[in-house]
Amino acid sequence: MSKLSHIKVTHLITSLDLGGAQTMLYKLLAHTDRRMFDPEVISMLEIGRIGRRIADLGVPVHTLGMQAGVPNPAGVGRLIGRLRKRRQDIIQTWMYHADLIGGVAGKLTGVPVVWGIHQSDLSREGHPVLTRYTIHACRRLSRRVPARIICCSKVASALHASLGYAAEKMVVIPNGFDLTAFRPDSAMRLKIRRELDMPDSASLVGLVARFHHQKDHHNFVTAAGIVHKRRPDIHFMLCGDDVSWQNHALVAWIDEAGIRDQCRLLGPRDDIARLLAALDVASSSSCTGEAFPMAVGEAMACGVPCVVTDVGDSAYLVGDTGLVVSPRDSAALANAWLKLLELSSENRRELGLAARTRVQSEFNVTTIAARYEEVYHSVLDRQPSRFTS
Repeated sequence: MSKLSHIKVTHLITSLDLGGAQTMLYKLLAHTDRRMFDPEVISMLEIGRIGRRIADLGVPVHTLGMQAGVPNPAGVGRLIGRLRKRRQDIIQTWMYHADLIGGVAGKLTGVPVVWGIHQSDLSREGHPVLTRYTIHACRRLSRRVPARIICCSKVASALHASLGYAAEKMVVIPNGFDLTAFRPDSAMRLKIRRELDMPDSASLVGLVARFHHQKDHHNFVTAAGIVHKRRPDIHFMLCGDDVSWQNHALVAWIDEAGIRDQCRLLGPRDDIARLLAALDVASSSSCTGEAFPMAVGEAMACGVPCVVTDVGDSAYLVGDTGLVVSPRDSAALANAWLKLLELSSENRRELGLAARTRVQSEFNVTTIAARYEEVYHSVLDRQPSRFTS
């Protein structure tokens, strides 16, 4: 165990807008042992919604003032200055650009760096040119720069190792979920249906995801159209960035499927726990890019059974408490929803409680936060020159 009594950790992240890595950072900080660790957060880009939530935890949040897609050496200089001023003990980076910039800054200041990988898609379609260059730069530096590399999923770890990342430095720590914030709430079933102006008895399938090609909303909507032809009583709730009636592409798919009256498009929401607790089935329709989907674990914590596509560690996450189908197979997705909805209410409730139990035993955020802290201690144990009495 390291000898530092109050370990200063800088978390460097590309941006603090809503996303899986950003949400996990917020949860990690909410459950960090502040008696042992003194965290701060630096965003390369804007502060964003998650940044403001982190600040509400009492954690200092700063920005380097950089712009997306625009390399800026001055931003690196500001980071180095900040690290030297605060005399950091360790840097935890989140996402590729932060891995690269944080790695360079760590080398120049002598601060050990732990990289974070939160992506399982390395395709050309999944990333702009600058990001692809950044990924390959990190691959070349991975044996010399980071002390450890934390991957949020087994799939992400194997994929990056196959690319040439230093596999011997990798440790898999899955995303964690807060079972206090996300929990079953039977009162939400009726309350949310009335808020959304749908029948009290309506069955409800939900998707929580920003509008992005990786999330494959077209797959979800097509599956919903298939279900509607067999069960017109089933409704669909979608929320996330750009998931609104102003999104012309999404609305065109909905109208083509003939399910406008059955769909509720809610945009970004701050009450995800309430919405998830009202669902009969939660779903992920992603075609690529998922590593360890936050929304699925949160739905499981709310006691909601899930249907997921076999992308990233989604199948591992749900285990035997939900159903897994192939990506881009709308018919299979529809049939899986119907299979769960045809269960009795009691059997579906039992399946949902099994999902919550799985999260509690395997992915409780308190346990996950402790695993991050163990990595930091193990890194600092190899840095005796930085220890203080």
